[in-house]
Amino acid sequence: MVSVQLYMSDLVHLAHQAQLEQSTATTSTKNTSTAFAALIWWLVPLFAVSGAIVYVIWTSRFKDKFDNETSRSVDKFQLFQQTLREPDSKPLE
Repeated sequence: MVSVQLYMSDLVHLAHQAQLEQSTATTSTKNTSTAFAALIWWLVPLFAVSGAIVYVIWTSRFKDKFDNETSRSVDKFQLFQQTLREPDSKPLE
């Protein structure tokens, strides 16, 4: 009878120990998940702000080049429109 009680107390002790280990593992997983979420919440805005800064610098640096090409293209298009608006010297028969 004493051996059965010792065996039962050992089983209870082992079950309790396993439960504690599982609880510790779950807490560790939750801490890792929380840390990862915090990392994401820091990295996304960091990349967004750095991307915006790079875009502003890039557009301000090459703005003159694109303006020149745009004005050239607009001038050619307006010349094309003017050629369509000019009346023909020969009447259509």
